[in-house]
Amino acid sequence: MSTKVVTGKVRGSYVNVFRSRINDMNGKDEFSMALLVPKSDKTTVSKINDAVKTAAAKKFGDKLPAKFRHPLRDGDEERPEDPAYKDHYFLNVKSEYRPGIVDKERQDVIDSSEFISGDYCRVSLNAYAYDVSGNRGAALGLGNIQVLGKGEPLTSNARAEDDFDDWDDDGDDWG
Repeated sequence: MSTKVVTGKVRGSYVNVFRSRINDMNGKDEFSMALLVPKSDKTTVSKINDAVKTAAAKKFGDKLPAKFRHPLRDGDEERPEDPAYKDHYFLNVKSEYRPGIVDKERQDVIDSSEFISGDYCRVSLNAYAYDVSGNRGAALGLGNIQVLGKGEPLTSNARAEDDFDDWDDDGDDWG
């Protein structure tokens, strides 16, 4: 079994893949995002679980440590107030290296507005196990991203064109 996974169609949330940011927990510059995996996508869920199991076996052998932290979490249980997480699993992925980002035709995506929180994608991931300061579990590293299409933005930021109506300059004299 492999620790590498290429997801099916997932949704990006908290997308930070064009410029690195400092991770407050470890002080490192990182690229990151959360992936929303539909619970109905049994193939992707199975691939993630198999990769986590393989990574954990390499690190811990046949017996998982008590309180093993699994990266795939239930959106209905942990984020019941957020409709985007309903009927989805989610996982946080990160990398110290900028992911390659391509469109459906595998052409480079350079403009950060072409992939934002809420958009749909496929992602390559690599599962690894960790044992750090008493925390034991598995995580998935962010590999590359294939942008599949626009989704409803998952931000509270309104679009500028929605905040304003057309401006008529007639009659306004500032001077």
